[in-house]
Order: sequence, then structure tokens, then C-alpha cells
Amino acid sequence: MGAVDVNALRGVSFEIEDGEFIGIMGPSGSGKSTLLHVLGLLDYPTSGSLTVEGVDVLGLSDRERTRFRLERLGYVFQDYALIGELTALENIYLTPMVRGSGRDEFEQAAFAILDEVGLADRADHLQHELSGGEQQRVAIARALVNRPAIVFADEPCANLDTATSRTILDLFARLNRELGQTIVMVSHEEWHQQYFDRVIRLEDGLVDQVEHQDVRGSPVRT
Repeated sequence: MGAVDVNALRGVSFEIEDGEFIGIMGPSGSGKSTLLHVLGLLDYPTSGSLTVEGVDVLGLSDRERTRFRLERLGYVFQDYALIGELTALENIYLTPMVRGSGRDEFEQAAFAILDEVGLADRADHLQHELSGGEQQRVAIARALVNRPAIVFADEPCANLDTATSRTILDLFARLNRELGQTIVMVSHEEWHQQYFDRVIRLEDGLVDQVEHQDVRGSPVRT
């Protein structure tokens, strides 16, 4: 910011195992969203290294990074980021369509994942015809339609009430368990940690502590 350096992250180092459901928590301004953007290849760190599935992703070209994101990563944003002019089904099949799948293939894949999140009967509805919880489930289905190895979710429950939030988190937990996908989720709600295998807490751009869950909801701080 002009002559002032703002260090959103200041030497964060950790590993995430395949199939973990990870929570990233901490106060506002601690670097949670920046960390998620770096992990998801949406931002570049000014230094350091990042390896995803054995690939040094910081060494990829822009084209290679785009293809890597498209094929291996999924994103759920807290503001849903749906396209208002498209139906729920169309919002979901954009990503497999961009990958080059045939029309029958991407429509079938989109409808299947929409059914998996319980919204098959809302396939033809536009964004303004869906509740907040339904919109978030469409956003989750869009993130999952390509069956990515890793799903990144940036405070996906921030705009939802407690009951709807629990529905979304139950869905995440089920998909994590049944599909074996790694999920990395930014959260500001303490009660969410009952869903996580491990919580990484940030403070002023640093890892403050890591909480391992021997049983979900029972943190062991280190």
C-alpha cells in the first residue's frame, strides 16, 4: 500500500493430508482468505513454496495453472458467485463444459451432482428463485461437479442462518466421507470445528496453533 508493506501472511508452513476436512480459523485480518487464495492458486505468494499432489504449482505457467485448477480443484465462495442469468443446472455445468466434455456428458454430470445435493427439482430455477441455502448448495455442486481432489470453501456459511449452516456443513461432511475429497474451509464460527478433522488457527499472518481432533469436536491443541 504505497510505501507500506502489508504482510498478510508471514511464514505460514503446514501440510494437509489427502482426505482431511481442515478448518482455517482466526480473527478478521489474520490472513485466512489470503491463505485460501494462495492454496487455491488464485494468488501468488511473494516467496516460499507450494506443493499440491506432488506438483510444484508455483512453477507452472499461467496456462498450466489454469488447467490444474480446472481439473483438480473446486471452489465455494461465501457470496455464491452464481451467474444470475443462468439456471442452477447451467451454473453447474459451466466447469465441465469448459473442460471440453461433450454436451450429454456435462449435462448428466451436472444433474447428478445437483441431485446429490438435494436440488434436482430446482434444476431449471434461476438464482433469484432460490433461497440462500439453495444457492449455496448450487455453488457447492458447481465446485464438486468435476470431482476435484481438493475443495476450497471461503466462509460458505457466512450469509446463512444456523439451521441452514448446519445443513451445508452436514453436506460437506458427508461428501468428504463418501467421496474422500480433501476439504479446506475458512470459518469464523467456533461451533463449526466439530466438523473438522483439524483446525489451523492464524493470528496476524502466522500459524498460532493447530488443533487435532481425536474425535470430531474434541480438539487437542498443539
